[in-house]
Amino acid sequence: MLNWINTLQDLSFSDQINTWLRNIALQYGYLGVFIACFIGTLSVVIPIPYTVIIFMLGRWLDPALLAVSAGFGAALGEFLGYMMGYLGRVVMSDERKKKMEYMLKVFDRYGPLAIFFFALTPLPDDLLFIPLGIMRYNFIKAFIPCVSGKMLMSFILALGGRFSISFIEMIFGGGENTLLTMLVTSALLALIIIVMLKVDWENLLPSDKK
Repeated sequence: MLNWINTLQDLSFSDQINTWLRNIALQYGYLGVFIACFIGTLSVVIPIPYTVIIFMLGRWLDPALLAVSAGFGAALGEFLGYMMGYLGRVVMSDERKKKMEYMLKVFDRYGPLAIFFFALTPLPDDLLFIPLGIMRYNFIKAFIPCVSGKMLMSFILALGGRFSISFIEMIFGGGENTLLTMLVTSALLALIIIVMLKVDWENLLPSDKK
């Protein structure tokens, strides 16, 4: 018991969380996968490599069911960042809110594709979902491409685990250089929000008027 405690103490915080999530997934099956992925994506900026769990369980669980449970859990967890941006909008001036309305109209054209791409790839989702909340982008329009991307990502990971395709785990697994990833993500997020608030989108972007 003491050896186990000492080993756990030697792990980084991210590794400890991932070990805990892995135990939940193993104990409760598909429901555990949903819970583990939901908790794993709740963190804002701090990366938790829940994708390693999906890859590992792909050896034993059905890849399609694993993708559904993991995809929905991960998509729901990502929307903590959306809610933070949504609630943070109240501190904006009326002038900034008006500019966001114009930016929202433009994002309506390309938003679903961007959301799907971020959900599918290892890109930090908070870079997109917090700004989406600030814009008050429609929740359903954001959730559908998000859950689709997360399900496809989870299916790829599950198949990679089933057939022991190591490069898939390398691409999607993450979890390394946690501090560096957190600092870079935080800096990029701050830059994106500053650009959103400072740029005059109404004059910069083409008008819909004919």
